[in-house]
Amino acid sequence: MTQNLDRTPTQQDLDTISLQLNRPARDVVEIGARCVCGNPLVATTAPRLSNGIPFPTTFYLTHPVLTAAVSRLEASGVMAEMSERLQQDDELSARYRSAHEAYLAERDRVGRVAGTDEVPEISGISAGGMPERVKCLHVLVGHSLAAGSGVNPLGDEALGRMREDWTAETCWCAGAWDPGAPVPSKDLSRHVKRLAGEQNPVQGAVPRQPGRTVAAIDCGTNSIRLLVARLEAPTDQPTDQPGTGSTASPRLVDLHREMRVVRLGEGVDATGRLSEAAMQRTFAATEDYAAIIRDLGATSVRFVATSASRDAANAADFTAGIRERLGVEPEIITGDEEAALSFAGAASSHAAAGPVLVVDLGGGSTEFVLGTLAGPGGTGPQVTHALSVKMGCVRFTERHLRTDPPTDAEIQGAVQDIEAVLDEVEESIPLGEVAAVVGVAGTVTTVTAAALGLTAYDPEAIHATELDVDVIGDTAGRLLAATREERAALPYMHPGRVDVIGAGALIWSMILRRVAQAGHGAVTTATTSEHDILDGIALSQKA
Repeated sequence: MTQNLDRTPTQQDLDTISLQLNRPARDVVEIGARCVCGNPLVATTAPRLSNGIPFPTTFYLTHPVLTAAVSRLEASGVMAEMSERLQQDDELSARYRSAHEAYLAERDRVGRVAGTDEVPEISGISAGGMPERVKCLHVLVGHSLAAGSGVNPLGDEALGRMREDWTAETCWCAGAWDPGAPVPSKDLSRHVKRLAGEQNPVQGAVPRQPGRTVAAIDCGTNSIRLLVARLEAPTDQPTDQPGTGSTASPRLVDLHREMRVVRLGEGVDATGRLSEAAMQRTFAATEDYAAIIRDLGATSVRFVATSASRDAANAADFTAGIRERLGVEPEIITGDEEAALSFAGAASSHAAAGPVLVVDLGGGSTEFVLGTLAGPGGTGPQVTHALSVKMGCVRFTERHLRTDPPTDAEIQGAVQDIEAVLDEVEESIPLGEVAAVVGVAGTVTTVTAAALGLTAYDPEAIHATELDVDVIGDTAGRLLAATREERAALPYMHPGRVDVIGAGALIWSMILRRVAQAGHGAVTTATTSEHDILDGIALSQKA
């Protein structure tokens, strides 16, 4: 590996990175590390992308084999172990903080090379959880490869732990991507849409665009997620004209998007209460989110809690803890409110004629929302039917799928329970009128990653993917039949979904089968969206 040589990217390097990532390379300033054969391993990326979005991940892994090896190591649970050691080992903690400072110094240098100058939105914020915890091994490994051994202790350790899957001394490029394939030229990522009026990469500091910065937190049964984004006027209506009555929705420009699995709803189906451990996990994540919100200058914050909090007898204790840490009143919304926000978020990235069914499959509940993506006269999304049911991946795992892997009897019990809930759904939602189905949330995106056979969880590859209903059914069957160990080894599988993905995949496939039956075969595919209730919560703050 020639990590300190030939850092200037050539056109061949950029083409190779595009093929490795299956999307166009963007804002690559240097090649942070190379394979022994010379191909890129790490792309050193500008701290502000050419579209104006701050980008804290300076060292970005590009090689598919390397990325998959790190994902498998993450799935083993090593990040929690490392984070615990940081709290107990003062020497390790000091070395890790030094790595954080080194990362910031390198990002500043890269920014000067790229001509982006300072990026105040991410000032003092490195990546990967540094300096206090470990949230992403990909970042730490990228830093170690780019900086060399001895700079990032946990990145170095991760490289040592995954030597059976990848080593720097060996070339792993053969078969990792198709060098003869057309180089991707169209980027479909929701994170890289250009700002209004910005057509070419900047040659200096990117001017701040008009708009208001808002923060949205979605606290569900299984995970808590944060979106900090800038609300901007639609490009076709840059200013509000008095008296026009325009209802065009603003657009979101992401500044920060993050998800953590906290299992707030753990055991609530059986006990009716939120456990103290689950609340403490959620409070810790909220404290971190509050710091990010302050750093990015959000002027409006909305915290929305859903199924688990609605069901809990001690919900008041939970809301008091959130209020103390975040400074805003948490909202425990109804199922109908949750459904409307989910539809608005999913609709923000789609354009389709006819009634669209948005399905938000969560840990404790599933929301079904039927509506149109464009109302009469160019208005925004119009919801016609909405229903929230107590059916989700955590709830049905705890209720039915207790064996590893589940027995046929357990699966049959889950199937009967799901069918009964879908009978209830069909009484309230005219499934026969559905022209298209959009699925959101972690179960749906993970099933999509499995169907695509991804070597790492890649939102850009997942978002807007359209899959045949039968393909989704086959994928659900494979996930149900897998052992916990086999699921944990999947490179795209988030550790927090390992235990519950079987139930979630079964629910998703059965929903689609029921819609197809109701419409006599009119719906044969489903589209996956990375836009969901989180985007809807952010958009709701436009006033």
